[in-house]
Parts: sequence; structure tokens; C-alpha cells
Amino acid sequence: MKLSIGNRILSFLILLASLLPFWVLYAISDLMFLVLYYLIGYRKKVVYSNLDIAFPEKTIAEKKKIAKKFYVFLTDMLVETIKMRSISAKEVKKRIVLTNEDEVQRHFNQGSPVIGTTAHYGNWELGIHRLSLMTENPVLIIYKPLNNKGFEKIYNTIRSRFHAKMIPMRQTIRQILTHKNEPHISMFLSDQTPVRSEADCFIPFMGQPTLVFLGMEKIARSTGFPVVYCHIDRIKRGYYSCTFSTLFEKPQLTEKLEITLTYHKILEQHINAKPELWLWSHRRWKHKPAS
Repeated sequence: MKLSIGNRILSFLILLASLLPFWVLYAISDLMFLVLYYLIGYRKKVVYSNLDIAFPEKTIAEKKKIAKKFYVFLTDMLVETIKMRSISAKEVKKRIVLTNEDEVQRHFNQGSPVIGTTAHYGNWELGIHRLSLMTENPVLIIYKPLNNKGFEKIYNTIRSRFHAKMIPMRQTIRQILTHKNEPHISMFLSDQTPVRSEADCFIPFMGQPTLVFLGMEKIARSTGFPVVYCHIDRIKRGYYSCTFSTLFEKPQLTEKLEITLTYHKILEQHINAKPELWLWSHRRWKHKPAS
């Protein structure tokens, strides 16, 4: 599709902003934090509602501290995502250190594709660039399409700069089967919130019944491709580590929901450790199971 004049202007402005050095972008981030948190109150009700649900044992002061740290990280991530438009491969590798990429490579060496799974935790967007630069094998990024198709095209152009292939969720199976005979990784953001009509499975997560997609699990069990978890942690401002761990070598042998439950249990541990790095502005518990 062709971009509208407005979207072309937006794309150009993103490019210009991405050329700014990190120290300038972080100064902008500091200002954005003040605006979003104190002036606009961007999704504050959603954030505090989620924190109340996830951490009923914490005091108001503790939850306020988490919320403020989350907004600081959120604005940092926004400028880091803009920087993705022009950042060099060398800088990406400097900003995200891989701790054990051999955990993915060993599956590739055996000729096996990989089902990758991660979350809205740490800078998962910059993680797309790092994953793309880690291997010459195809990297499929499974994403939920946006309503604004023009912005989606701009966003996906940024995400695919280092040859990641952006795959809309509805095309997942077809694209994975297209590459089934060659080593590749299909990366799922497995903590997406489904539309109620698209899912009916609730599992315990952060102490709450939580509606989940089962697509990643179903594809892993049907293909037998090993499931590898990708954990992106923040070391300090602008710097991250990426750690891979194989959850299931032979997912076809797992019980129903075993993969999904294991993934969410690990994610919950990471959230409890550094709650500010998860996307609290997302309405994760808007759906409730039928009585």
C-alpha cells in the first residue's frame, strides 16, 4: 500500500528524530515522562488497576513507585524504538548483549526450526533487530496487525530493517510451513491479550484468571519444533541482555496447556523481579471467565 501524505511526513520526522544522539533522545524521554505521568496521566487508571490486581499485597506507596519506574522505562523505550529507524548494526549489538545464542544455534545446527516466545517485557522491539542480526536464517516476527494500516507499514519497515519478516497473526501457520524445511525462528509475543471471540482459555497468571492465545502452543505441538524462551532484561539505561532457554525440546510430547502454563510461570517470575519492565498500560485483565 502507498503511504498517505500525512504518513510520509510522519515517517520522515521519525527518521530525523532517530538521527539524534542517545543523550538527546533520553533528555526528550525525561521530558515525556513528566508530560505523560504528571500532566496527561496517560493510561494511569489502567496501570494502577493492573497493579492493584497483580499486587494486592503491596502498599499504595509501593505500587506508586512501580508505576513511576514503569513510565520512566516506557518513555525510554519509545525513544529507543524511534532510534531503531537508523541505528547501526554495530550499535544494536552493543546495546543488547546475547548471553547464550548457542541455545538457538544448536537447534539450527540440527536442522530444526525454532518456535521462539517472548513478552512485552524489556525492550522487545529493539530485540527484533538483535535477533535479526544474530542469524542469517529466516526470522519471522508474529505480530497483531494495527487498525491504522499506514502506521503499521511505517512501524514494520522499521522493525524489518535487518531483514526480519513481519508476519500477521492470521498468516502464521502458512508462513511457518513455508519455511518448515529450513532452520528458522518464529518469534511470538505470547502475552498478547486476545479478543474475547478469538479465545476461550483462561489460565492462572499473576494471581488472576487470564485469557490467553493458544496459537504458539498449538503450532509447537503440531510441528514438534523446540520452544525457546527469550528473556530481555535491562542492565542499565539503554543497555539490555538477551537470554535464551529451551523450554521444550519435544513439544509434541507435552500435555495440553503445559507449554502455555510454563511460559506464563516464567514470565510471572520475571515480572515479580522487575515489575517496571512489563507493559502495565495494556489492559491485560479486561476479560473474565464465565461464571
